[in-house]
Amino acid sequence: MTLRVVALHRYPVKSMGGQALTSARVEPRGIAGDRRWLMVTPQGRFLTRRELPVMALLHADPVDGGITLSHRDGGAISVAEPDHAQPLAVQVWGDPVMAHDAGDAAAHWLSTRMGRAVRLVHMPDTAHRPVDPAFGHVGDHVSFADGYPLLVAVVESLDALNARLPVPMPMARFRPNLVIAGASAFAEDGWHCLCIGDVTLRVVKPCTRCVVTTQDPDSGAVTDPLEPLKTLKAMGRVMASVRAEPIFGTNAIPDGPGTITVGDAVALLD
Repeated sequence: MTLRVVALHRYPVKSMGGQALTSARVEPRGIAGDRRWLMVTPQGRFLTRRELPVMALLHADPVDGGITLSHRDGGAISVAEPDHAQPLAVQVWGDPVMAHDAGDAAAHWLSTRMGRAVRLVHMPDTAHRPVDPAFGHVGDHVSFADGYPLLVAVVESLDALNARLPVPMPMARFRPNLVIAGASAFAEDGWHCLCIGDVTLRVVKPCTRCVVTTQDPDSGAVTDPLEPLKTLKAMGRVMASVRAEPIFGTNAIPDGPGTITVGDAVALLD
């Protein structure tokens, strides 16, 4: 069976709801518009559903010149891209990143819904956040994503996991950018390079998983705080490290810009 792209996803604001796409422009830091916005503390530390599961109730839709934020229980706000704002340093994991604050109106709207003071920031094109040099090349950089421009997941790998889980779960739990079908379960472990349309992707590192995978992607509710992490470990799906972190999916870095469309064939390159 030919490997094919069966789904594409973009997440405009890190940890908020995403969009299913039929076609996506791939840029050096990932899918165009993916995770270029970030919610932070007033001090500039990044916030995600690890700390605030209620972020699952928020959805972000790109519009010309900015985004629209909406809450599942009602209410929305349009936020303009802050092109001329004063740059400020925010912190994503151990990385200092220059960003632009999106203003008081967005901060107030989000703070009211989060029950704590937060700010919204945007990563301008002039900001550069390098990937881990142990897995990337000089010049590789990433958005506000955890560490790499793209996350690739395989349908058959989820099928194998679901066959072992007490309750099967959707691919949305893992928030991939590209979903590929037609492989054997966990075939991605042996992939090195993918050619999709006019895009070449280097497959660089399995993706370690966290508590976000235990949360319902639409509500943030946790029905079982152990799954799927417990089953991934039981299956030996772990990163060879001191912490033996569970893994699912794989991280990839584009070698150049191009377009990927649902239905595209995927070629494996050495």
